Amino acid sequence: MRWTLPNTLTALRLLAAPGLAVMFLYFSRPLADWFALVLFISAAVTDWFDGYIARTWALESRLGAMLDPIADKAMVVIALMVIVGYSSMSPWLVLPATFILFREVFVSGLREFLGDVAGTLKVTKLAKWKTTFQMVAIAVLFAQGMFEHYLAVSIDGMSAAQVSAILSGDAPDTHGLIWKDQGMIWAGHVGLTLLWIAASLTLITGWDYFAKAMPHLKDG
Repeated sequence: MRWTLPNTLTALRLLAAPGLAVMFLYFSRPLADWFALVLFISAAVTDWFDGYIARTWALESRLGAMLDPIADKAMVVIALMVIVGYSSMSPWLVLPATFILFREVFVSGLREFLGDVAGTLKVTKLAKWKTTFQMVAIAVLFAQGMFEHYLAVSIDGMSAAQVSAILSGDAPDTHGLIWKDQGMIWAGHVGLTLLWIAASLTLITGWDYFAKAMPHLKDG
């Protein structure tokens, strides 16, 4: 077992995964949102770097091959749990998150059942695109939570009529309500769109893995 730089980056990413939830336990919002967003983006960046370094410097190892998908899944699963937990439980968010979580559990169970032949389920380019869409969607949804919280703080103490007048342009926007509202809306739309794309790719790649595993399942 070789403990290389790529493996170290992967291990740090794996340790960072539960840190996403911990941020919301020990810090109040929006500080927790900021910390979670920075932590998630940093982990996503190291995901690219550890793979690039491993390939370029010929430092690929079985340990890294095992830890890398685990770290990716842990980051995505915990981040989605946090986002759904702090959301209004909209079906437009809950459904794609459910599809993604189901696929990750299903494929992990499939690989465990296949044992030694699990290596036949190679990570495809489509699966890599799926991971990319997941990472970007989650980062944008974390940003939406920040806009939403800043907006809620800004309108605290205002009446609905005052807020409506400011957002419609009939009253001066001295608290920056318009850009916070627009940021929340656009981040929500973009984040959900990307999450649905990721969920679609998730189901496609999940079915692809299952189809490739069928011959081995029949043999069993």
